[in-house]
Amino acid sequence: MEKFAIRLNNVKKSYYSFVVAVLTYVNNKPSRLPIVEKFMDEHPDASTSDILEFISEQPDFYEDAAYCQAEVS
Repeated sequence: MEKFAIRLNNVKKSYYSFVVAVLTYVNNKPSRLPIVEKFMDEHPDASTSDILEFISEQPDFYEDAAYCQAEVS
């Protein structure tokens, strides 16, 4: 995972929250890592926005979402 973290830090205009968000996403479900790595391999000039957009379009993206319970009056 350290090599992947370094790779994320090397993305052009990388920033701390981007790295943490992507690492959290792949750590929550290990099968996600090769998918994100493949995207980055196929798109070596991808920006942080490109990578986050790709992740947000994955079918399991919302599995990790924190749900908000609405108050019913």
